[in-house]
Amino acid sequence: MDEATAKARVGIVCGSRSDFPIMEKAVELLRKLGVPCELRAISAHRAPDLLFRFVGGAEGRGIRVFIAGAGGAAHLPGVVAAKTILPVIGVPIPTNVVGGLDSLLSIVQMPKGIPVATVAIGGAENAALLAAEILALSDSELRGRLLAFREAQARAIETDESNADLEGAR
Repeated sequence: MDEATAKARVGIVCGSRSDFPIMEKAVELLRKLGVPCELRAISAHRAPDLLFRFVGGAEGRGIRVFIAGAGGAAHLPGVVAAKTILPVIGVPIPTNVVGGLDSLLSIVQMPKGIPVATVAIGGAENAALLAAEILALSDSELRGRLLAFREAQARAIETDESNADLEGAR
């Protein structure tokens, strides 16, 4: 286990390695914000016992928030949420069938009592930001990094030359 994983605060899980290109965007953004995380591919259907061990031991490893990405039937975020009271953020993975709408609907339609926050199809970056915002409720340094991230986004838009003609409108 590497140092980042040993101190992970966000557990990121997806149904298969084919989901990694989407979910690695969450990893990249969390690391940029200084939030250690771990990424695993564990199928809720093909390896439920492994998933239960991963989720069951999470708090002891320091995990405080989960991000779970799944496509198609997209049961993974709901199964994770059923096994923990930690916040779970679902990322619908795009599919070839209907572009990920099936994934979105599967994740967002959780039964009463087992919530899963859900972001847009393929929205791993927003899942990372939401996880960081949850953690920032009790971490003032992370809160500062999130504010700096937002300010940098605004500056990038304000300095975009295509917005130069708007300067006179202020």
